[in-house]
Parts: sequence; structure tokens; C-alpha cells
Amino acid sequence: MIKIAKRNLEWLPTLLAVIFLCFQVAADLYLPTITSDLIDKGVLKQDIAYIWVEGGKMLIVAAVGLLAAAVNVYFASTQAMKVGRKLRDQIYKKILHFSSQEMSKSGDSSLITRSTNDIVQIQNVMVQILRMMLQSPIMLVAAIVLAYYREPRLTKVFVISLPVLAIAIIAIMYFAIPLFKSIQQKTDRINLVFREGLTGVRVIRAFNQDETEQNKFKKANEDYTNTGIKAFTLVSFLFPIMTLVLSLTNIGIIWLGAKLIGQMSMQVGNLIAFMTYSTQILMSFMMLSMIFVFVPRASASAKRVNAVLDQPYIISDPEKATTVDPSTPASLDFDHVDFRYTGAENLALKDLDFKIHAGQTLAIIGGTGSGKSSLVNLIPRLFDIESGQIKVNGYPIDQLSQHDLHKLISITQQKAVLFSGTIRSNMQFGLENATDEQIWHALDIAQASDFVKEAGGLDAIVEQNGSNFSGGQRQRLAIARTIIKPASVYIFDDSFSALDFKTDAKLRMALNQDPELQKAVTVIVAQRISTVADADLILVLDDGKVVGQGNHQQLVAENKTYQQILNSQIQKEAHHHA
Repeated sequence: MIKIAKRNLEWLPTLLAVIFLCFQVAADLYLPTITSDLIDKGVLKQDIAYIWVEGGKMLIVAAVGLLAAAVNVYFASTQAMKVGRKLRDQIYKKILHFSSQEMSKSGDSSLITRSTNDIVQIQNVMVQILRMMLQSPIMLVAAIVLAYYREPRLTKVFVISLPVLAIAIIAIMYFAIPLFKSIQQKTDRINLVFREGLTGVRVIRAFNQDETEQNKFKKANEDYTNTGIKAFTLVSFLFPIMTLVLSLTNIGIIWLGAKLIGQMSMQVGNLIAFMTYSTQILMSFMMLSMIFVFVPRASASAKRVNAVLDQPYIISDPEKATTVDPSTPASLDFDHVDFRYTGAENLALKDLDFKIHAGQTLAIIGGTGSGKSSLVNLIPRLFDIESGQIKVNGYPIDQLSQHDLHKLISITQQKAVLFSGTIRSNMQFGLENATDEQIWHALDIAQASDFVKEAGGLDAIVEQNGSNFSGGQRQRLAIARTIIKPASVYIFDDSFSALDFKTDAKLRMALNQDPELQKAVTVIVAQRISTVADADLILVLDDGKVVGQGNHQQLVAENKTYQQILNSQIQKEAHHHA
């Protein structure tokens, strides 16, 4: 919490919040003194003029206290909200730079909880720190001093009431604090189950698993609810205990005070003032105890937020990044590259060694799990290699800043991801200032113009994840977005899988004929031989190793793995037509 406060609180508004809080406390503490004087010197002596003066003074002090409280609340709440805003910005910015390993370490649902629920807990406590956490100890100490100054003989009542209240609070906190801490983990669990249900709703329906998933969510929900009920039930005991102790304390004060007044050794005004101070003492004690409930919960949230913000990047920019010359011809070079996933015993990719130049197409083919996607993910440095070197345009990629490297590369991932908005806004994701002419040109190459026109043109709505388009349409829109970005290396990671053979052939022909794309290197990952047959260089992968390298004719003549893939697809086609 301290680290978050240091990083994000602005010192001047925070200082003003504290100053106005002190004014509020001073006003609250001064009011019982005025009340005492008003009774002793005004009411008992029937001095109407004095009552008017003291009454006016009381109104002014109350107004000052109210104004100070309002200003304090304003600064406290605005600072807390700004801290929340900054933390959400920081977490989002951090997550956008996470690699796959870093994302999987925390988990999507936990990251969502940390950027929402956890930050709300921190915000709430920030307000309480600038209100109750500062107000309570000041009020507690000052009220005890003033009560003792007013009538030291009555303070013996607190010798009994304060320890009783302290024991009750400690007992409740002992059981409640662990429950509040566990609520955060159980929030993660609810988010995980709920998110899985949302993303997999079609699969759940298709396999008639509605009841199973409902039961899973019901179990997580009930677990969270029961923990919350236990925690808040325990805390709710504080209020009746507080009321009971306060009532008994007042009875004790009145009983002792009445005796002293009867003996003519204490004035009535002092008794009234003392009762007010005793209420302030016990209420301050109560507020302080409530802080001890919420601070551990917020502290747990702060640890979870700091764990994300302080997590070092696995892939980081070099201290002195190489400057890229935009006029350098496009090329892609793998020099004896080995790659292993974090914690894996075996290499995922072994001794990759090839080079491709501007205007050429590299195709990668192989069975499921052979390492095709792993290979293309190394080019934009989504993972770091174990040994060897990868160069783009002659620059080793680990010597470039990630920003500069990603400017050289345009990629369509295996899963076509579209963002909610319009077709135009999705295309401008690839090129921010893209004109309508440039967008239509990219859509023409991607064979997407016809269905975009039918959908309503560039302003046609794209729903979340592009759910209002078919799989093939999403792929073609993602390909168009990749094409529109000026780059040196264009990567299509199994991006033609949902296209029919005719559309696939038209799209590849359009790619080959576009003059801008011919200045770059094109990398195509595919399952179908027909998709890769025209490539200048085909890599055949099997179990992370290149078992064949060459053009289509060479591989058909010499490579057994390529021949097996070709024969299986020919037989499949023949069987399909039969």
C-alpha cells in the first residue's frame, strides 16, 4: 500500500486533505466546550445574551467543521479515484507488453480481477486513509486529553469500557481478516468459471453440459457468498457491541456525574461535555477498528497489483537499440536457431537455418505440433530463442527495440482476432491513417470486398471478436488488416485454413501480383500443399526439425515427409470427389 501511495498520490492535494481534516477535528472537539459553557454560564444563569453569543459561535464552528469535512472528502475521493485510474492504466500498459509466459503466470481471470476488484479495494482504503485513518487517532487522543482536562474523576469509566471494546474488536478481527483475504482468491475463481462459460458457450450447448457448467459456477458462487456472509456477519457484531459499550459507558458517566453534581463538586455543563467526548472516544476507537478490517484486505489487493506491476519482462529491449534504416532491403535470416519453451526438457525447434530475400515467399508446412506456429512467433520476438540468431532486414532482432521490430513485421495470427467497432476501425488498426482507397485495395487482395459491400461497406459494424462474420470472413478481414500495414515481413500463420481452394488460390495470386508486397518477404504457414506449392522456399517441419527444404518440385522428387503429406491430401481429395 505504501509503495502504491508513494507512486500515485499527488503531494499537494493530499496535504490539503490532511490540513482540512485537522480543521474538521478541531471544530468537532471545540463544540463540546462551547456546549459546556453555554449550559453553565448561559442556561443555568439565565443569561440570554450569552446564550445568543455562544449559540452563534456554535453555528460558526459547526459551519467551519462542515466546510472542512466537505473539502477533505473532495480531495480524499478525487485522489483515491486518480490512484485507481493510474493503477488501471499501469496494469493495462504492463499487460500489453507481457509475453505468453507472463500472461499464463497470472492467468486472464486473475488479471481482470486485479485491474477491477483489487483496485476498487485500494481506492476504498485510500479514501479511508485520508479520512478515518487520520481522523480516528487524532480524535481519540485529543478527546481523551480534553475529557481528562474537563473531569479526571470520570475517566475511570474508560478503564473498564475501552479494554472490553478492544477485546471484542481483536476477537472479531482475528476471525474476520483471513476471511476477507480469501475473498479475493474466490473472486478470481468466479471470474475464471464465468469467463470460461462465456467463451465456451457454444461448446457447452453442443455437448449438453449446461447443467454441469451451471453447477460449477453455482459451487464457486456459493463458496464466495458463504465466505462473504461469514466475514460481514462477524464484522456486523461490532456495531451492536459498540452500541452496548457506549450505552453502558454513558450510564456509568451519568451515574458518577450525578453523584458529583449532587455533591456540588462538578457542573452540569462538564458532564454534558464529558459525555460528548466519551462518544467521540468510543466512535474513534470503533472507526480505527474498522480500518483494521479493510486495510488487510486492501493490503492483499495491493500485493496482487504490485506483483503484476513489478513483474520483470521476460523479453526486454536492449540498453542500446540499433537504429533501423528504412531503405534496407527486406530479408529474413535464421542462423542455426534453437528454441525451448520455459521449463521444457526438450527443444521445441532445433537448428533452423535458412535465408529468404525481398520478393520471395517462404512457406512452412508440417503435421500438427511440428512447430510451425512456434517458428513464426520467433520472428516478431514473441518468444526468445535459446541459441543462434534471427535477422530481419540484416538486423539481429534482439538488438532492435520491440517497437522498431514490430514496425518491420505484419502478422496474421492463427486465430483471427477482430475488435468491436467497424470494418474501417479494424483496418486502421493496421495503418492508423489508412484512406478508404487503401482499405478497399487491401480488401480486394484479401478477397473480402464482396461480403464487406454486402455487410454495408467500411462502416459495417464488427461485433466483439467479429462474431457477426463467418470463420472465413474473419480470416480474410484479418489478412486485409495485415496487408494494409507497410512492412518488410508479412506473416500468415495458417490464415487460409478456413478458405475454400478457389478463394485461397485467388488470394495468393493477388498477393504475388501486388507491387508493394513484392518488395517484402512473405511467410505462409499452411496445412495444404496447394497453398504452399508456389513458394520460393518450402520448409518441411517434423517434431521441431527441418526435414526438408526447397521448392515444390524438389521436395516432391526428394523428400519423403513432403511426399506423404501430398499423397494423403491427394487421397483425401479423391475420396471426397468419389
